[in-house]
Amino acid sequence: MVKIPPSNPDIIFSRIGKLGKILLNRPKALNALNLGMVEAMQQKLDEWEVDPGIRAVLVEGAGGRAFCAGGDIRRLAESATTKDPSYCKEFFSAEFNLNRKIFRFAKPYVAILDGITMGGGVGLSVHAPFRVATESTLFAMPETGIGYFPDVGASYFLPRCPLEIGMYLGLTGNRLDGQDSVECGIATHYVKSEQILQLVDNLEQITQEKDVSFEISKILRKFSSKVSSKFVSVTGKKIQECFSKNSMDNIFEALEQVGTEWSQKTISQLNKKSPLSLKVTFRQLREGQSLDFESCMVMELRLALRFMEERDFYEGVRAVIIEKDNKPNWKPKTIEEVLDKDIEKFFLPLIEGDLSFD
Repeated sequence: MVKIPPSNPDIIFSRIGKLGKILLNRPKALNALNLGMVEAMQQKLDEWEVDPGIRAVLVEGAGGRAFCAGGDIRRLAESATTKDPSYCKEFFSAEFNLNRKIFRFAKPYVAILDGITMGGGVGLSVHAPFRVATESTLFAMPETGIGYFPDVGASYFLPRCPLEIGMYLGLTGNRLDGQDSVECGIATHYVKSEQILQLVDNLEQITQEKDVSFEISKILRKFSSKVSSKFVSVTGKKIQECFSKNSMDNIFEALEQVGTEWSQKTISQLNKKSPLSLKVTFRQLREGQSLDFESCMVMELRLALRFMEERDFYEGVRAVIIEKDNKPNWKPKTIEEVLDKDIEKFFLPLIEGDLSFD
């Protein structure tokens, strides 16, 4: 567990030797991101990228329960319902620019995914070259369950998971543990939680001036444990059979035809999600297969702001986050009722201008 400094700001920056350290420090909120954290992290990464005294960056979450459970969804919902849509665009634009900064960051970046890693937390980690999972890691992109879609670069990384596992994870919101995360390419290394402090201590002592990535790789190999997951080899084949189809409707048909306990459970899971979210997400992930990272982020800002105009998002937030009755009343109620024209509008350029990169 990372010790929390007494001042307890939301995000803490420090440097030890040649290592720049970032601590997400909202443990009571599972280190959920707010706009101030996003802006501060962007500014610090901009500084460290050109600072010759910083050779690598490490990001962790405080409190022991979560790396980062996502963005502050409640705040986004409140801002839009109080007729303050400017906050939504400001937040998403800043967050997606930060995701790009991490994706294009010129120095080695290590994320320790010890605990819950969802939504916005995935965006702070999955685009980095070094992503360390533990036995406490719980990865998920659960957005279709709140009438939203997998963002923070999911358009790019989910379609690049093996087989059709990315489509499966994006639609169902199902969770992966640490070993499964490594096998699916979400994480790059698996280290037991009891060794994280020693791992970090070794990273703080990096000395290389040139080949820092090689030195970090050696340190991570030293502490990594062998992964025994069979998620891809066993469940992956089932997923490939059903989730490789060319429409959301055909995925349901394929699951029905398989008729196994797994397929019936998957149908039940999908039936609890927003039909609108499912269809938008399906198209988003199919399009993301052939797009570069920046194009994916432009598309995602369009989707994010359009979802802020949809009742399903607020209904999902109400049911899952605010009232917690877990009984959202989706409209439309079925995927058959979601028309092509309803989906097309999400992908059109924004009248006020698409995402621009700093």
